[in-house]
Amino acid sequence: MRIVLGSDEETAVVDSLVAHLETLGHEVTRVGIGAEWPEVGQLVAGAVASSAADRGVVCCYTGTGVAIAANKVPGVRAALCTDAATAAGARRWNDANVLALGLRLLSPVVGGEILDAFLTSDPDDDAVEAVRRLESSGSPA
Repeated sequence: MRIVLGSDEETAVVDSLVAHLETLGHEVTRVGIGAEWPEVGQLVAGAVASSAADRGVVCCYTGTGVAIAANKVPGVRAALCTDAATAAGARRWNDANVLALGLRLLSPVVGGEILDAFLTSDPDDDAVEAVRRLESSGSPA
């Protein structure tokens, strides 16, 4: 899978996320190191929206800013996840295509668990219609 990973800072946790993805055989492109979080979110989201990447991962101190920035790009559904169950649910029920992670409390082990859940979970058929409505109208109704 082609994955674009962006972070506004380079940390040991970010390096561990990249290493984990590469160990799993994914093609990883890093973007935004040293950029401000709005640009990081937009760079990753743009790659996913344009199909240059299959999925995206965005990181900043809390994960909130990059998630908001990524969600401004049409076609992107970024989810801020703090554990594997939430990441699996974000894929299953929301067809999230960008994973947002907060670096403040994230460890390499938990980061790997979250990535695994995000990358191995597929959308439920029952959720497809809700996501389609959101994509087609810009609102859930």
